[in-house]
Amino acid sequence: MRKRFDLIVIGTGEAASPVADECRSAGWDVAIVDSRPFGGTCALRGCDPKKVLVGVAELRDWISRMSTRGVHAKDALIDWGDLMRFKRTFTDQVPENRARDFAKAGIAAFHGRARFADRTSIEVGEDRLDARYVVIASGAMPRRLGIPGEQYVTTSEHFLELEKLPERVVFVGGGYVSFEFAHVAARAGAEVTILHRGERPLEGFDPDLVRQLVARTKRLGIRLEVGAEVAAVEKSGDTLTVRCSKASKQESCAAALVVHGAGRVPEIDDLNLADAGVQAEELGVRVNEYLQSVSNPAVYAAGDAAASGLPKLTPVAAYEGRIVASNLLKSNHRKIEPIPVTLAS
Repeated sequence: MRKRFDLIVIGTGEAASPVADECRSAGWDVAIVDSRPFGGTCALRGCDPKKVLVGVAELRDWISRMSTRGVHAKDALIDWGDLMRFKRTFTDQVPENRARDFAKAGIAAFHGRARFADRTSIEVGEDRLDARYVVIASGAMPRRLGIPGEQYVTTSEHFLELEKLPERVVFVGGGYVSFEFAHVAARAGAEVTILHRGERPLEGFDPDLVRQLVARTKRLGIRLEVGAEVAAVEKSGDTLTVRCSKASKQESCAAALVVHGAGRVPEIDDLNLADAGVQAEELGVRVNEYLQSVSNPAVYAAGDAAASGLPKLTPVAAYEGRIVASNLLKSNHRKIEPIPVTLAS
C-alpha cells in the first residue's frame, strides 16, 4: 500500500522522538518506522536498564565498604535472576507505551526495516511511504570484530537479558560499556577480564580519572589486559577460549561468556542510501551544520546515525533531534554547536 506523509522518521529512540513529536504538534502528517520494539536503545537496550544494574551494584559496593564502619550484611548478595526481573519492570512496558503515545498523537507507526526506494520514499515490508522529508535516526549497532568465532560473542544488549550470570566473563574492548558491565558482573560474583587492544582504555576520557578507575577496577579483582588484540574466539562445549596477541606473544583466556564492548557504528548500512543519493561515512550520514544531508536536502540525520562531529551520547542525540525538528519547521536556522549548552541542564 502506498501512503503519503510530510515526514518519515526512521527510528524511535532519543533522536527520533523529538522530531516526530514536534512536527506532529505543528500539524504535519508524520510516520515513524522501527524494525525493533518501539523505544530505542536508551530505554530498552542501553542507558535505562543499565542504570538499574549499576544502581544495585553500587549498593552492593557501599555495603561492602561499610563493613568496617558498623554495617554488617554478610548475605547482601546480588541474585542475578531477581535483578533481571526487576530490570524488566522498567523496560517491558516501554514499547506498548510508545505505540500508545504515537497513536494518541496521530503519528502513523510502522514495524519493519526501512529501505529507501528513491530520494524521499521508504519501503517497509509491503508498504511504500512517500514524504517531503525523511529523518534518519536509526541508532547504532555493535562494530563488526572481523575475527573467527565472532558468532560466539555476546552483545551488550544480550548481556542485559541474561537469565543467569556465568562464573567467568571476558569483555572485548576497554570502553565505558565494558567497564560499567564489568563492575556490575564482578560485584555480582563473576570472575571478569577486560581485553583492550590499545595501551590505555577509555581513550576519549580524562587520563587522571581513567587512572583512578583502572586502579579501582584492579582492586575489585577485575583483570585488565591492555595491548591485547583479540584474534579469535573458539568454542568447546560450554567453554569459550579467547585468543589474543600481546607484545608479539600469543595468549588465551577461557570464559563462559564473551561480551562485545569494542565500540558501535551507525546502523545505516541496509537503508539503501545510494538510491536516495545520501552520502555516508564510517561515523554516519554526512551532514551540514543544520544536520541536513550534504547530498540530499530532503534528508536529515540525528543521533548515532549522523556524522555530526558531536559525541555519540544519549543527551546529544536528544539535542540533535530538537535541532532537526526546529530546522524542518522553521527552515534551516539553527546550527549544531561544538559543546551544546543545553546538555549542562
